[in-house]
Amino acid sequence: MHESLTAGLDLTWWITAVELPAMGGLFWLIARVRKDADSALDDLRNRAEEAQAQVRESLAAYKLEVAKTYVSFATLKDVEQRLTDHLLRIETKLDSGFMPFEGGRR
Repeated sequence: MHESLTAGLDLTWWITAVELPAMGGLFWLIARVRKDADSALDDLRNRAEEAQAQVRESLAAYKLEVAKTYVSFATLKDVEQRLTDHLLRIETKLDSGFMPFEGGRR
């Protein structure tokens, strides 16, 4: 009977002295890791939002720059008309048999 009593005390002592503090420590560790993970996630979310805002600002600035420097429709029509006129003059010269080199060869 004395042996069963000491075996029960040994088991109770083991649970009280070792298992409960170990479980409490693990619980505290899990809670701390979760808190750190939530904090890191919030920091990451804030950095991502800041980066997104910077990208939006850069895109808006780029769009404004393109709008300022982009060729207007009237200018494009003018350049097209000048090119067309020049090509027509070249075609007329070729059709008239213009030979700038002697003997017709280069």
